[in-house]
Amino acid sequence: MADNAANTQIMTVVVTGASGRTGSRVAQAARAAGLTVRAASRAQGFDWEDPTTWARTLRDADAAYLMYPSDVGSPAAVEGIGALAREAVGLGVRRLVMLSARGEEQALATEEALKASGADWTVVRATWFAQNFSEGPLVEGLSHGELVFPAGEVKEPFVDVRDIADVVVAVLTAGERYVGRTVELTGPRLLSFREAVAEISAATGTKLTYTPVPARAYGETLTGFGVPPEEAEFLVEVFEGLLDGRNAHLTDGVRQVLGREPRDFADFVREAAAAGTWKG
Repeated sequence: MADNAANTQIMTVVVTGASGRTGSRVAQAARAAGLTVRAASRAQGFDWEDPTTWARTLRDADAAYLMYPSDVGSPAAVEGIGALAREAVGLGVRRLVMLSARGEEQALATEEALKASGADWTVVRATWFAQNFSEGPLVEGLSHGELVFPAGEVKEPFVDVRDIADVVVAVLTAGERYVGRTVELTGPRLLSFREAVAEISAATGTKLTYTPVPARAYGETLTGFGVPPEEAEFLVEVFEGLLDGRNAHLTDGVRQVLGREPRDFADFVREAAAAGTWKG
C-alpha cells in the first residue's frame, strides 16, 4: 500500500481536465492528501489547443496529471501530450501521470509520446468508467429508458473513477516507486452492458433496456447528433477494437497501489440512483 511519506516532495500538482469526470476527482483526492492543486481547464486559461497557455499553468509546479479531453488515442492526443510533456520537463515539472485506456491500441502512440519526453512518467490505464453511465452522453438515453450502444454482449470490468483518482494521487505521493511503470485498473467483477443496465434498472425501480447496435450504425447516430464525421469515424474504429472482449479480465492494480479492493459497480449504482441521476 502506498504511504503518504513523500507528500512533502510534491507540493503543487497541475490537474488537467479539472472540471471533468476524472480530473475533478483527482483534484479532490489530491487536496484531501494535502497537495496543492492547480486546476488546468479553459476556465482557468489553459487550452490543450493553444500551447501558449501551457507555461503559465506548469511553471513552478512539481507534478501534473494529464488527461486528454477527447480521446487519448486520437492523433491530436499524441501531438498534444508529447508537446505538453516536453514543455513540462523543460520547465522542471518532471513528474507526470497520464490517464490512458486499457486495451485501446490507438492509445499506445500517446503513451510512447509521454515516455519519449524525458519525464518521470507513470501511465494509468483504466477500463470503461462506471461513471460513464451517470455522466456524459449515455445518461440521456438511460433517462428515457433505453441505452443504445455498440458493445454487444461483451463483458467489462467497470472501474469507479474515484478509484482512478485515489490511484493517481497514491502514485504521485509514492516517491520513485511508480516512475517508469504502467498500472492497469479494473473494477472487481465483469459485467456486460446489458447486466449493468439491469442493475441500474433494479436500483431505480424503472424499466430500462439495452439495445446493442453495430459500431458503424452508432457512428451514423453520432454524426446525426452533430459529431464531426472524422471524429465519428475514429470513435467507430476505437469501439470496434475496444469492445471486442479484449478487456474481459480483471487486474489487481487498485489493490496493488491502494491496498484495498476496488469499489463495486453495485455501490456506484446505489449512490447514483439515490442522487436521482437517472430520473427522466
